[in-house]
Amino acid sequence: MTKRKFYVVWEGREPGVYDNWEDCQAQVEMFPGAKYKSFKTQEEAVEAFRGTGEEEETLLTRIALKNMESIMDTRPDGKEEGPRDYSMIPEINLSAIAVDGACAGNPGMMEYRGVKVSTGEEIFHVGPLADGTNNVAEYLALIHALALLFRQNDATTPIYTDSVTAVAWVRNRGCRTQLAATERNHKIFEMLARANLWIRSHNPRNPILRWNTPLWGEIPADFGRK
Repeated sequence: MTKRKFYVVWEGREPGVYDNWEDCQAQVEMFPGAKYKSFKTQEEAVEAFRGTGEEEETLLTRIALKNMESIMDTRPDGKEEGPRDYSMIPEINLSAIAVDGACAGNPGMMEYRGVKVSTGEEIFHVGPLADGTNNVAEYLALIHALALLFRQNDATTPIYTDSVTAVAWVRNRGCRTQLAATERNHKIFEMLARANLWIRSHNPRNPILRWNTPLWGEIPADFGRK
């Protein structure tokens, strides 16, 4: 079994920490002076990204780290308890929706959901569904949130995602997955067909924002399985 790697992009289209090569590659391929590296663990990757090759962290990073330490509500066993209070991080838009996907394997059992950033309240949750991928889950989550807000005549509420691939697929008006269709994942492909048709026939205006995982921690919609 191939061991999972994490990738840091210091110089690329969108610097950050990525949990798969496809998302990292999208940031550095054909980018002049790209600077990136793989790490064995997420902790090593985040620490390397925060350092950015300098001896001291930037003021913004130190402030964000201090804020994160102060808002973490933990039990004695170190596990998080309840939704986080993001009000102490001024860069985060509390009125936004956060979306994320999860997949146990590639392909594997896939699900996705959307939550309110301010409270952690779950707005929608789809799955688990067989033989999906993480990228497909995050794309469907993003389309689901866009369509939901469109039906509500809400063109202003932002949507947070940590997936570069999902944002690219929305921007290009369709999923570009290499996932093979099987009898087990026919439901996923039906959902993808509807999602692709929707984004090609609608023009949603809600801002799609990138969740800054290295500074803010996991996105509120994260399934906590890393």
